Amino acid sequence: MVLPIGDDNSDRISRPIVNYVLIAINVLVFVFLQGLGSNEVFTYAFSVVPEEIATGEDLARTVVVSDPTGQQSAQIQLQPTPVSVYLTLVTSMFMHGSIMHLLGNMLYLWIFGDNVEDDLGPLRYLIFYLVCGILASLAHVIATFVFNGNPYIPSLGASGAISGVLGGYMLFHPRRRVRVLLGRMLTEVPAFVAIGLWFVFQLIESLGMLGGMEAGGVAYAAHIGGFIAGMALIRVFAAGRRRSTI
Repeated sequence: MVLPIGDDNSDRISRPIVNYVLIAINVLVFVFLQGLGSNEVFTYAFSVVPEEIATGEDLARTVVVSDPTGQQSAQIQLQPTPVSVYLTLVTSMFMHGSIMHLLGNMLYLWIFGDNVEDDLGPLRYLIFYLVCGILASLAHVIATFVFNGNPYIPSLGASGAISGVLGGYMLFHPRRRVRVLLGRMLTEVPAFVAIGLWFVFQLIESLGMLGGMEAGGVAYAAHIGGFIAGMALIRVFAAGRRRSTI
């Protein structure tokens, strides 16, 4: 496994204020609104439910989750959403399922987000991040119906938006040195290797999800969709951009 732990920021000329704020919001939401993962009422009210996005109807019902053998493994009590269900495409990207889920996402955002913000500027970076996150969630919704997943199972997390950041980073900085843990060894590799291996892993895992598994716990379609969105949109958002120091 390749785990990024840092990158070369020697040419960064601005302070990534928006990136810091995004990380802070994710942490604060998980700690205070999700109660470190214990507040299921809040979590299930503001997560993305594919059926809700497809129909526009707010659902409050018990969802049965099955394991790969078809046996019931858990139940989820969907909660009423006090805002439009379509706003969950945004709210869901600031919530996480566990402390490890949060820490993993924030590590990637800390390492790669600052450089993309430096490329785009604060406002463009914020919009880019949100658009990638929304498109990633929509990719998950579409994949759920295409591959006969359970459309009532909620999804959440910043992974889709961060995947967009990774896509933009790899397109703009393919050879930037990234420090990684490769097994027990600390080394440096080009960004296209570190991020490329991550993307290949997403593809492999997503293929494993096509065998009828109802709930695998990870929305790989969102990761892939966000990554593709990031690569496709980064040049659009960077058009005419003049970098300035802060």
